[in-house]
Amino acid sequence: MAASGKALLGSSLCQKLTQFTRNLYSQPALLSSFRSSRQVQELEKYPEVEVVANPPEWRFVERLLPPETVPQPVAQKDYPSGWRPQTEDGSKAGYYVARTKNHMVPVYLQTRFRGQRRITVVRRVQGDIWALEKDLRSAVEKSRNGKLCATRVNELSGQIHIHGDHVDVLRDYLKERGF
Repeated sequence: MAASGKALLGSSLCQKLTQFTRNLYSQPALLSSFRSSRQVQELEKYPEVEVVANPPEWRFVERLLPPETVPQPVAQKDYPSGWRPQTEDGSKAGYYVARTKNHMVPVYLQTRFRGQRRITVVRRVQGDIWALEKDLRSAVEKSRNGKLCATRVNELSGQIHIHGDHVDVLRDYLKERGF
């Protein structure tokens, strides 16, 4: 009795699974392909379309479209997020760190080897990259109570790699300097 009950249960489960897969593959919306789409008809069967260059309703569409460029930030004394606009032009220091198109400081964290190796990367450096590396290294060592840190400079791409997670320290340092 028990063996026949298992056989009935197994066959009904198999039937339900078969029915489920048939329903799944019979729905063209879920797994659509060119075979399930309608055939192209003659042009006379399609409705007429009028192309208008500047309809009056276009103003309702324009407000929904994203802007083509990132707008300049509104000048304020203090920003709630702690963000500061770029003020330094780099002529005094001999180097310049350009902001991103979203007006953010280009300091990033790279993780490798399942998060075991963390490297802080400063990008978009122009000018005397070695002087900036020296200043950044001293800022990181100051925050680490004098412990030395390893750095790597890539002059061609304008990047400085610093061993460890020092994103907050370097962002604050560059913001204080006006970059």
